[in-house]
Amino acid sequence: MTGEPQVRTVLGDIDPAELGVTNSHDHLFFASKLLPGQELDDPTAAIEELLHFKAAGGAALVQWTPYGLTRRTRELAWISREIGVHVVAATGLHRAEHYAPAILHRVVDDLVKVFVADLTEGTQPADLPDEPRTGPRAGLIKVAGAFHVIDPHARLTMTAAAVAHEETGATIAVHLELGTAALETVHLLCDQLGVSPDRVILGHLNRNPDARLQREIAETGVFLGFDGPSRANHATDWRLFDGLEALVEAGHGGQILLGGDTTTAAARMVTGGGPGAPYLLTTLAPRLTKLLGGDVVTAMLVANPARAFATSWTE
Repeated sequence: MTGEPQVRTVLGDIDPAELGVTNSHDHLFFASKLLPGQELDDPTAAIEELLHFKAAGGAALVQWTPYGLTRRTRELAWISREIGVHVVAATGLHRAEHYAPAILHRVVDDLVKVFVADLTEGTQPADLPDEPRTGPRAGLIKVAGAFHVIDPHARLTMTAAAVAHEETGATIAVHLELGTAALETVHLLCDQLGVSPDRVILGHLNRNPDARLQREIAETGVFLGFDGPSRANHATDWRLFDGLEALVEAGHGGQILLGGDTTTAAARMVTGGGPGAPYLLTTLAPRLTKLLGGDVVTAMLVANPARAFATSWTE
């Protein structure tokens, strides 16, 4: 380990105390074959979205776009420098459905090499495997579960993530498909593969608003990601506040992370008329403050991300 924990941003490592108000799960760039015509691939739109987020009080954004889905980390670094907002990029691999077959024909050892190199040497486009790694370094590993199960692809990528975590110390962030298979993910990553629960973030817990299950997940000690709470009239949205209140009352407020998870052009505020990244601070945070108190919400936006994304990096 290198010593004191640091957050690895696209512009370099920083003290966790410098991170500030953080959108713990969002996307400035993202493109998947599952979302044709909805690519987030416009740097101008990304700049405008991040400017609005900054104007609302945002200081840091964590992009969960993994390897092979158009991370555009060089643009992330330029945008971060120009706007003055910290940005953390991801390595890792999403669900198999998002990729062309060529990217998926890998074994654990190959994935570990990709993940570790992204974290320690610099990121690289998936379509340029022979080019030198000259991009900014990733600061977390993003993988994904399947609907209600850990399928073979998820087991492969999570195993690779656990090995890469052991080699680097990087936090593992998990996309839970519709919020499911959370306990199964903890069992695999923590119980079987030895990852400490406080190095795991489970995303999309708001998509499965089962209060008893959320409490059981929280008791494992992982970080709890509530991201994308912006779909008006969805049952998951109006249950979000009760769920967060119950977790805070049970003593789990220090594990909660909040994010926007903007994955389509239509969901962007500046181009699609959606809530976009600023919604977290302009709408959700004020409502949560009235319910839970300012100190609690500030912890979710500042103190909790500082602990979740910081690590004593191994080079």
